[in-house]
Amino acid sequence: MAQKFGNSRWVKEGWLDNRSIGSVVGRITFAVLGPVDIFLKGDCKGEIAGKALRFRNSQFADEDLAGQVLGDFEIPQVGEVSLISFDPHPMLSPHPYIEWFSTMKNHYRIELAPGDAWILTDNEAAELDSAGHAIREALGSQARSTRSRSEADWV
Repeated sequence: MAQKFGNSRWVKEGWLDNRSIGSVVGRITFAVLGPVDIFLKGDCKGEIAGKALRFRNSQFADEDLAGQVLGDFEIPQVGEVSLISFDPHPMLSPHPYIEWFSTMKNHYRIELAPGDAWILTDNEAAELDSAGHAIREALGSQARSTRSRSEADWV
């Protein structure tokens, strides 16, 4: 089953950068854990493909319970994109959706309210270049495919 981070309420804010095709890097701040660097193989979909974005969760809750539930969360996060989109499913209203599998085969999903994420301008995205490069350098060699998942991973 996917870890939804307390129905996403334990996700405070972050950024993701897909301007280097084939990888998404970023930093997400979680309740109790603080900032976590992310390196994912793959790409965003739809209007955010090849772009950088920021998000700030309007439903964020900094709860002590997050520390107990997220105690085994891998830091940093390295894995593969399952789906990152602003419009994840035709039967649902558009909303920011971030889903990935870690190299340890853990399944993670963050769903945010419409308006909680936005595409950065070129100038805003350029401000992420240094941090994005450092994350790629530090974590890129650890990335590998997570596609050998079993059906049980999708439950």
